[in-house]
Order: sequence, then C-alpha cells, then structure tokens
Amino acid sequence: MEQTTLADPPGGLADEQAKRRGLRKMKLVALSFLVGATVVFALTSWAEAAGWSGWVGYVRAAAEAGMVGALADWFAVTALFRHPLRIPIPHTAIIPHKKNALGSSLGDFVGANFLSEQVVRDKLRRAEISRRLGEWLSQPDNAERVTSELATVVRGLVTVLRDEDVQAVMEQAVVRRVVDQPWGPPLGKLLEQVFADGAHYKLVDLMCDRSYEWVRDNHATVLRVVSERAPTWSPKFVDAMLADKVYGEVLSFAWAVKTDVNHPMRLALDKFLGEFAQDLQKDADTMARAEQVKQQILEHPDVQKLIGSAWTTAKGMLLAAAEDPSSELRRRVREGLCSLGERLITDEGMRSKVDGWVEGAAAYLVTNYSSEITTIITDTVERWDAEETSRKIELQVGRDLQFIRINGTVVGALAGLVIYSIATAIF
Repeated sequence: MEQTTLADPPGGLADEQAKRRGLRKMKLVALSFLVGATVVFALTSWAEAAGWSGWVGYVRAAAEAGMVGALADWFAVTALFRHPLRIPIPHTAIIPHKKNALGSSLGDFVGANFLSEQVVRDKLRRAEISRRLGEWLSQPDNAERVTSELATVVRGLVTVLRDEDVQAVMEQAVVRRVVDQPWGPPLGKLLEQVFADGAHYKLVDLMCDRSYEWVRDNHATVLRVVSERAPTWSPKFVDAMLADKVYGEVLSFAWAVKTDVNHPMRLALDKFLGEFAQDLQKDADTMARAEQVKQQILEHPDVQKLIGSAWTTAKGMLLAAAEDPSSELRRRVREGLCSLGERLITDEGMRSKVDGWVEGAAAYLVTNYSSEITTIITDTVERWDAEETSRKIELQVGRDLQFIRINGTVVGALAGLVIYSIATAIF
C-alpha cells in the first residue's frame, strides 16, 4: 500500500518549529536531572570511599535510585517512538511497529463509543438543532446569507447544465408524457365540471354579444351575400327587398339570443356542450379526433419552436432573478426562510418533526455505515509512513512525556532514600 505523510499541523511550519523547540528544551531538562543524579552519585561514592559517613550514604542511595528511575523512564518513553540506542530490543519502537493495530483499535473505539445509535440520538436531542436553526434563520441577515448561497448554487447549476441536455430531458419527461397521455377523457371531464358549475355562461354571453354586434355592423355584407345567392332572373329590387328582410330577421334573431338567457339557441348550445364533454370521455370517434388535434398542435412549427426555447427562456429568468438581490424570487425565498425560522421557534410540533428527521437520518447513517466511517480512520493510519507518524506523534505529545522522565528521577530518588533508610534502621 502506498504510504503518505501526515498533514502539517493547523499552525503550519511556525507552529511545528515551536513545538520542536519545546520538545528539545524539555528533553534537556529531563537529561539534566539524570546528569545531576549521576554527579551526586559520583561525589557521594567518592566521599564514602574517602571515609565519610552518616548522611553521605543516604544521599548516595537516593542518587543511585534516581539514576535508575531516570534511565528506566527514558527507556520507556523512547521505546514508544524508536529503538533505544538504535538497538532492536523486542517490544520497542511500539508506534512504528503497531501503527496499523493502533489505527484499527482507534477505529473500533470510535465506532463503539461515538457512532452508536443511542449516543448519536442523545447528543442530537440535547443539541436542539431545530430550535437553534430556527433562531438563526429568523434573523434577516442570516436569511439573506442563505438566500445568497442558494442563488450562487442556482447560478452554478444553470451555468454547468448544457442547454441541449436540459432540452432533451424536457422533451423526454414533459413533451413525451403529454404526447402519450390521451387528451380526450381528462379534457372532457374538465369541461363537464366547468359546464356543471355554469362557468361557461360568461363565454356564451360573450359569443352572443359578439354575434349580435357583427350582424348589426355588417348590414352591407349580409345584403351582398343574399344578392349573390339570388337567381339570375330575379329583379334587383326584389333581391334588395329580400336581402333587407333577411337581415332584419337575422338581426332580430341575434338580439333575441343575446337578451334571452332561456332562448332555445342557448339551450341547444348548452346541450351540445354537455354532449361534447361526454363524447370526449366515452365516444371513440370524438376521442380519436381529439388525438388528431393534439398531434397537429404539437407538430406545429411555432409549438416546436416554443418547446425548444422554453429552457433558454427559463434559464434567463432564473439567472436574472438569482443575480438581482431585490428580485421577487429572492425576496420570497428570504421571507420564506425567516418564516420557517419563526415557526421552528414557536411551533413545538414542527420542531419535534425536524428533530425526528435529523435523528432518524443520523441513526440510519451510523447503523448502516459506521464501519465505513471508521474505515476512514484505519485506512488513513495504514497509509501513513511509520517513521513520519512516530515523529509527528512525538512532536505533539513528547514534551509532556518528558515529565515522566523527570518524575521518574525524583520518585526513584525518594524511593531509594526510603528503602535505604529502612534497611539501615533494620540492619
């Protein structure tokens, strides 16, 4: 497996150099305790050889034990990171040799103690995420920040998407669905509801009004049509009288239809519309004609052009709305976020739902993917270079470990003094 080095600490190179200086300083301090104990032991040993007595033995025993404690703890601390004196003593250089095992144990520890469903649910429940989110979103400045970020995301998505791909999806998902869906039955059902509610009466009134106005304003046209349909042998004045009579009857008929809501023509039109709505749902010929009309509409060049330019138009509208902080779209999103924040603060039921969704999602993740999450730890540790890992860890904790050496010297000296005192008293 390819090995990698650890990332630099958050403080960068300067922070690492400061830690290295601190580690070096503490090593010198710990070494000075060992050297001090050694010097004292040498001097007291010389004093005893010279015939001194009394207190010299106590000091020599303390110094000797302090040297042993200092050396033992130096060996223990050094054995964590490397072989002492570069001698491959068994069970030394523990971190370089046991790096992968330590990473695996760390991953198991995290998975068992931090990624359990009960722990995650309890932590999220005490965090009150929905309430905090509501308090944050209810602030207009924060809502504006979220709106700006959403606008950036929309601009990015719209820019990245290729127009031809979006148009292809629209044609496949929308146009094809419209083509495959029969128009007759749903249109007939809609018209049936409209006619049952009487919503078509205004349209009928408009048609009657326009018909009457057309007849009233086109006297010459009616006369010309009647004259053209008259026999060639008919005298002109007879044609004119007949045409004028026909015009009067047509105008009276149009006026009657316009003013009488119960006129037979209106009733016949209502009946026709009702039957047409039923035919669109049940009559095979009418439904087939509706499909033909649908095909003609969709195949019309103007309709095809409209479909092709729909995304381009929508894209321009989205970009313009996303760019303009005062646009209606961004204003509504901003207001919606503030309103959502207020509801999360005041509506306990909604907070419970949101918290339940968050807890459920987190519980699902840790239940089904905790092993994959902890694998990040184990795999990352396995890729680390062993020597570099040991050096980095020593840089982070080695300064504190030097106190073990100092304490070993002091505690060893005290223990040696106690043991020597007891032995002297007894023997």
